[in-house]
Amino acid sequence: MSTITDSMNTIHSLEELADGNTIIHRLHPLVKLITTLLYLVLVISFNQYDVTGLMVFAFYPVILMALGEIPYKPLLKRLLIALPFSFFAGISNIIFNQNLAFMVGGIPITYGLISFVSIMVKTVFTVMAVMILISTTSLPQISYQLLYIKVPKIIVEQIMLTYRYISVLLEQVSNMYTAYILRAPDAKGIKMKDMGIFVGQLLLKSFDRAENIYYAMKCRGYDGHYLYAKPDRIKKSDWIYLLVTCAILIVLRFFNLSQFIGSFL
Repeated sequence: MSTITDSMNTIHSLEELADGNTIIHRLHPLVKLITTLLYLVLVISFNQYDVTGLMVFAFYPVILMALGEIPYKPLLKRLLIALPFSFFAGISNIIFNQNLAFMVGGIPITYGLISFVSIMVKTVFTVMAVMILISTTSLPQISYQLLYIKVPKIIVEQIMLTYRYISVLLEQVSNMYTAYILRAPDAKGIKMKDMGIFVGQLLLKSFDRAENIYYAMKCRGYDGHYLYAKPDRIKKSDWIYLLVTCAILIVLRFFNLSQFIGSFL
């Protein structure tokens, strides 16, 4: 029950963070979207064994969280959801790739271990970059800019509807779970023998709730197309931020700063 409540509170807290008035919040949504996409592409493009070059990209989430006054706690909670998937995806590298890379104090470091660390670091950086974008830009603004850069409309609307009504689904799960616990006060959770019935009822209630929401939207003039508020024009300061940030990211990607500093030390 507390997990469901925490998930709902996290969604609402991210929406509240997007209403801030910091220097990052005031940037044009398209500028933030482009820099985030570039950051994701550059981070993912790193070789699986180039961990030192990848670590330099930690500056982006750290600086943006400081300038945007974004608290670490809600973002780290969402990050913990993605880390197990990356962990199990990368653990196989340790098992199957045991070629020795180098020794550290008598401890062998394999290429599999290096690629595992690389996968985990990439996950942290990419998820944090996306969460920062969501925390400083409302979803309707992001959706409008996705349409502007020619992302298929059906994909944008699916993202919009899923994000908007995930809290409705969580609320339904919370109500059903409360009703279940009231009928089984000694149970610590949903029993496996009741899980099928619980999920089946949730599916049927979801269909019914979705139909009611659709009729309510139709009564308010919905014709299958979302109407997005058009943001203001890109200002000179937005262009400066875009050019400077993109230039720094590209330089850091193709110029190994860590090796450059290490050569002097």
